[in-house]
Parts: sequence; C-alpha cells; structure tokens
Amino acid sequence: MMPVNMGLPFALMGFTSAGAGELQESAGLYRRIHHIFTTVSVYERVKSIPTSARHMGKITGDNRVFLFLQGPHGPFFHLLGKMLERAGASVWRVGFNAGDRAFWFSPKSYVPYRGTLAQWDARFAEIVAEKGVTDIVLYGDTRPIHAQAVAAAKALGLGIHVFEEGYMRPYWVTYERGGSNGNSRLMKMSLNEMQAGLAHTDMDTPLPPARWGDTRQHVFYGALYHWFVMFRNGQYRNFQPHRALSVTKEFQLYLKRLLLMPFQALERGVATWRIRHGGFPYHLALLQLEHDSSFQMHSPFNTMTEFLEVVMRGFAEGAPKHHHLVFKAHPLEDGRVPLRREIKRLARELGLRGRVHYVRGGKLAALLSDVRSAVTVNSTAAQQVLWRGIPLKVFGRAVYDKPEFVSTEPLATFFSAAKRPDHKAYQDYRRYLLETSQVPGGFYSSRGRHQLMRMVVDMMLTADDPYEALEAGTAAPRQQLRLVQ
Repeated sequence: MMPVNMGLPFALMGFTSAGAGELQESAGLYRRIHHIFTTVSVYERVKSIPTSARHMGKITGDNRVFLFLQGPHGPFFHLLGKMLERAGASVWRVGFNAGDRAFWFSPKSYVPYRGTLAQWDARFAEIVAEKGVTDIVLYGDTRPIHAQAVAAAKALGLGIHVFEEGYMRPYWVTYERGGSNGNSRLMKMSLNEMQAGLAHTDMDTPLPPARWGDTRQHVFYGALYHWFVMFRNGQYRNFQPHRALSVTKEFQLYLKRLLLMPFQALERGVATWRIRHGGFPYHLALLQLEHDSSFQMHSPFNTMTEFLEVVMRGFAEGAPKHHHLVFKAHPLEDGRVPLRREIKRLARELGLRGRVHYVRGGKLAALLSDVRSAVTVNSTAAQQVLWRGIPLKVFGRAVYDKPEFVSTEPLATFFSAAKRPDHKAYQDYRRYLLETSQVPGGFYSSRGRHQLMRMVVDMMLTADDPYEALEAGTAAPRQQLRLVQ
C-alpha cells in the first residue's frame, strides 16, 4: 500500500481493504463474550479505586484497548489513535464504509464492518470480546450505529469517549464521557453545582484566538469522504448513511457548496450590510442543519420549516411593527432545504413582507452588534448570544438551557419585550465549560488538530471525566490561548 500524503489526498484512492476478517461463531468466542458481561471491566475497576490513589500514578495507556467508531471527516481519529498507542494503549478502528477506511492509515488495526444495522449489536459484542476492548471512541452519540454501541458499552461497563463540535465553537471541541448534547451530564447539572465546581479553580476564563481554522477545510474533507463512499464503496454494500439523502446527493451538495463559496460570501456580505445599515431594530433567528443530530434528536420539530413558521407567527403577533426579523443560516447550509423560499412564502402569508431577511451562513459576530433578541432550536451559536448579554429563547434540549439566562416567556411576549439574561450567571456557566469539556483546538485544520492533541489524550487516559477532574483538582490548567494565524 502506498504511503498517504494528505497534501495529495487522492492518493488514497488506491487503498485496499485490510484488517480482521469476518469471525465465525465458536464456543471460545461465546465464553469470552460471557466473561465480559459477567465481570467488572478494566475501566470500572480503575473507577473503583479511591480518588486519592488514582491520582498518584502516572498517566498511561497500559492495559487499555480503545475501539474507534465513526469520527469527524478527515485524519483526526487516526492521529488521535497514534498518540494513544504512543501512550501505551492498543487501538482498533471499525470502518463502516470506504470513507472511514480512507482516513484510517493503519491497515493492521482496521476492522471492516460489512453487515447490516440489525447485525451490528452482535458484531460489536464479538469485537469487544476478541480485542479485549476497555473503551470506545466516537463522534456524536445519536446515529444508529453509535447509539447501539453506546447502549451496549454501558451494559459492559466500558469507557465511552464522545467527541462533538464545540459547545463554544469554533474555537473549542467538546469531549465528554457517556454522551453529548441532549445526553450530556450538563443536562442534569444545575448552575449551583457548576459554581461549586469552580471553587476549585481561580484562573481567569480562557479567551478565544482570533482564528483557528477554516470552514473550507471542513467542507473539503466532507466532500472527499463522500467521494470515497460514492465511488469506492463496493465492499460495503450494506452501508446505510445515517442521513436521509443518498451518498451521491450528499457529495453533490458538498461539491456545490465548495465551488459556490466565493459567490455566497459576496451575497452574504451584501445582505449583512443592508441589515447593519437599515436603521431598524431587528431580532435574530439562528437556523441549524435540518439533518444535524441535535435538531433531529433533541428538538420538538421534524423539519426546519416547522420552526420557521412558529418563529414568524410569534414575531407577527408580538413584535412592534417597525421591528425586523433576520434568519441566519448555518455556515454549512447546503441548500437541501429551500429555506429562502419557505421564508418568503411565510412572510407573504403572515403580512411580514419587507420585514424579514435571510443571511446565508458566515460569521455571526457582525449581526450580533445591534440585535435586540435571538431565538433558536438548540444551536451552539446561541452561546455567542448569551456571552453578549442578549435575550435568548430556545425550543429544543440544549446544554445551555438554564433558567438563569434563557427566557421562559411565551414567544410573542419575548418578541415584544424580552428580559435580559443574568449575565454573571452565564459567565460562571461559560467558565465551567471552558474548565471542563471544552478543549481548545479543532478537527479540520492541522493547527487546530495539533492544539487539540496537546490536551485531549491525557483527558482520555485519566479515570475522571472532565467534570470530575475539576472537582478533584486534577484538571489540566487551561492557559490563555495564543493567536493562531
């Protein structure tokens, strides 16, 4: 197999499948599976050691076996696995399609899965037993193959390491144990508990850098990943994407988005300028990707159109008639949902023509300077709203949905005269996240990945999760981030 140079990504097209073959049922395999289910896992034995004793030893990967499932597009999971191996751990990767295989450059540790979703539970148990897995690593916890694996891993007592886009994106990545977003420990944690945890640190809140990476890298890796799935997926006939669109359509949308980025940037700049210089008060609606797991699994809406209608009806009923409403699309919105057309249709029906605007993607900061309030389903971009002390209302389950700083008023009342959030409470919340589950860095740019690797490997190897580590006083200090050009 030829060496892979990410500067020449299409050299990957020559890969061949490698890794463990399909295993047959045997009495020995059955005994190994039964042993895992009826004994305490390595991870649980470590957790049972008193805190003071756990923290006396060095950080090591010895006796740990990490099983990687699907990760973010690009080489991050491969690099993370290599770092864990250098720490003494054993690492395996299950691939479900040619895109997964393309970004895992270690054939000997690659395990192809070519079965159906219905067969995955049994195969997962087999792999865990055969490899002696102690931990699983995944990106997002709601896609079907991950949800099944997480449920089985919890029953087995395995460590569950979940990566997700940062709750404070784009400057941080989220790392948690057990679940993320609506399944995060943060959902059941009160602000008082967070403030108590902050008593263990007196450092200033880390500040974000001016620049981390670029959306272009995210889009590029997404397009390349879907190219492999579309053209090189012959050995994974049973693969079903966790999103509704076909892989071919996904690739076409990624490619279109990549090619149109310069033109969309110009359109976005004009729309933003008109809003900023329009002289009217305005409210902001933060849109999300309709196919994103946070929207699909943790919101009351089935489609983004349903959200548009609720917001616009509430605005028509409650907002002063000289106020305007601005819909801000997600930076990776690719047009699979006709948002602009639906907004125009609803504006006509509700008598809001001339008062509703649509901004395609881009950065949020420019629109937040003069905004009166903001609404969203559960977008992480709402963290920027709260950071500026702007009134916010959410409709879905979100880790930041705390009564101290998120409005509980009816929507029409909110648009009429929203109450300001408790900014001091939000600052404590934000500082707590930055001291625990928010790790500086990114998945897609090389500099972002390098920064992320400096801290996250140690976090994965310690017995305590990020929240427990803060309480125990063992969390790594979060230095002020340096400017990355």
